Amino acid sequence: MNEEKRRFKANIDGKDYVIIGPGSVGHMTAVTELLNTQLAEIQNLSPNISKEDAAILLAFNAISDQIKYKSELNDLKKQNQDQSQD
Repeated sequence: MNEEKRRFKANIDGKDYVIIGPGSVGHMTAVTELLNTQLAEIQNLSPNISKEDAAILLAFNAISDQIKYKSELNDLKKQNQDQSQD
């Protein structure tokens, strides 16, 4: 099934972007707010960091979290399969 793509206007670190994707407005708003919060935290911890370097660190952290959560999900799926076989 193909989800309908939507256009969403997001302001990230003072710059406007149009995001196109299947997410709901609520999802896109939550992502934008979290992104701005985390970007501000990085910039507050390292005031001399460039916007580009802050964005790279944010992307690195996001992908690191994604890998960690995917591994945890796979572990839980395996545990569930093992329990259902008993």
